[in-house]
Amino acid sequence: MKKAARKTVKKAPRKATTAVKKNASANPEAKASKSVAAKPPKSVAAKPPRNESHTALVRRARRINRELAEVYPYAHPELDFENSFQLILATVLSAQTTDLRVNQTTPALFAKYPTPEDLAAANPEEVEEILRPTGFFRAKTRAVIGLSKALVEEFGGEVPGRLEDLVKLPGVGRKTAFVVLGNAFGRPGITVDTHFQRLVRRWQWTDEKDPDKIEAAVGALFPKSEWTMLSHHVIFHGRRICHARKPACGACPIAPLCPAYGEGETDPEKAKKLLKYEKGGFPGQRLNPPQAYLDAGGIPAPPLGAPQGTP
Repeated sequence: MKKAARKTVKKAPRKATTAVKKNASANPEAKASKSVAAKPPKSVAAKPPRNESHTALVRRARRINRELAEVYPYAHPELDFENSFQLILATVLSAQTTDLRVNQTTPALFAKYPTPEDLAAANPEEVEEILRPTGFFRAKTRAVIGLSKALVEEFGGEVPGRLEDLVKLPGVGRKTAFVVLGNAFGRPGITVDTHFQRLVRRWQWTDEKDPDKIEAAVGALFPKSEWTMLSHHVIFHGRRICHARKPACGACPIAPLCPAYGEGETDPEKAKKLLKYEKGGFPGQRLNPPQAYLDAGGIPAPPLGAPQGTP
């Protein structure tokens, strides 16, 4: 009797296990739930080792850029411009404001002052009135008029295509110079804006904080020919997914490569609600974006004073 009782006790758990398996196979949702609970999501990142070698860092950095190139094949400068003069003005005006607000403001500026000669001779009060929506409009008026005068007096009214000449212009630093060189002259450069600085530190490409040192450190990880598009990929990602305050980690395509995974929202559904611009179904920053952006589902921004679009 005792042996029989012991056998009964041993068989009971096996029957229960069999019953669970049958229920799981009969109920795919229960099986999926069990599977998810047993294994972490694929998007969960394994942090790179603290002693990551330089070679491993280069490989990881370049893989991130390749992944971002697939996510943002339409990446581009998000300022509207038709020539180098318009681009340098728009870039100077983008300080302390959004590219969207600049793009909504510059059509009136470009229409009234199409050349450096026109803007150099402009009435400051009239320029201030146009630039008022961008903020710091008095300082920006002095900057664009001073820049235009320098172009007329020192470069014959033409925007120079060399870094050493561009940085001599009033209000033009290395960041602005590389925006102009890369997008108006096709000369490689790294644009170290706030988004770029934030992301490369999150990815542990560098721990530098000075923009010039960041530029040098990141530039050493990539071929020079990739610098301009690398800047676009990183900045696009920073504006759309890897935000400053609450990154959408659960919707990030490079989560497995990111040492900072988990700093933001990791739930996929909640993360989707954090996506901005075309990734969230909203208008972008350009009133006249490239056709590739429109073909990818991007929505043009509305002009100044028009109601903002929603998904």
